[in-house]
Amino acid sequence: MPRFYCPLPLAPGAQITLPPTAARHVQVLRLQPGNELTLFNGEGGEWSATITRMGRSDVDVELGAHTPVERESPRAVHLIVGMPANERMDWLVEKAAELGAAGIWPVLTARSVLRLDGERAARRRERWQAIAVAACEQCGRNRVPAVGVPLALTEALAQAPQRDARLVLSLRAGSRPLVQAAGDTDAVWVLHGPEGGLTAQEEDAALAAGFAPASLGARVLRAETASVAALSLLAL
Repeated sequence: MPRFYCPLPLAPGAQITLPPTAARHVQVLRLQPGNELTLFNGEGGEWSATITRMGRSDVDVELGAHTPVERESPRAVHLIVGMPANERMDWLVEKAAELGAAGIWPVLTARSVLRLDGERAARRRERWQAIAVAACEQCGRNRVPAVGVPLALTEALAQAPQRDARLVLSLRAGSRPLVQAAGDTDAVWVLHGPEGGLTAQEEDAALAAGFAPASLGARVLRAETASVAALSLLAL
């Protein structure tokens, strides 16, 4: 059954007009009055719905029952990502949402190829958030991970709560395996660099901010691969 994100207050029996993005997808799928949908608004669980009217660009539905199903990971994993360039960041956001990331926080680092600020950064963040929504519609998640506006590394380091496990992926000698370093905490923040990795000074800054060095093994992974590997180990 088609699933759509509908960030509106939802209640059994309510008649609502779908948001423009969901309505457009319904039109593309050539759905008709009487067809059933599944809606979720990011607040938990999902709703059955039936199309009652198809307009030229708008779609009305009637809500049915709420099912309190959750498909979240047992541990909240936040990624602080040195943004890879081109389409790789799009791919990273999509896969991170599918794998259960609780949040994706892009950062600007010394070796970042992708440089964003101001209005351009805000537009790119909107694009990434839309990619995360589409991934949740596809994979069955009912809670959409937040995607942040790109920040300087120092700002991103400060936003990770001290009560959570905070790790920086590192090839330094003495780095503990990622799962071991995360322990049994309910929330983990994982920092990794872009193409070329973090500089020694940036890694030192993360360690000084309370992040612990963690390893994914001896091989050097691409930035987007490191995110997928970390999430697979910690969130699934």
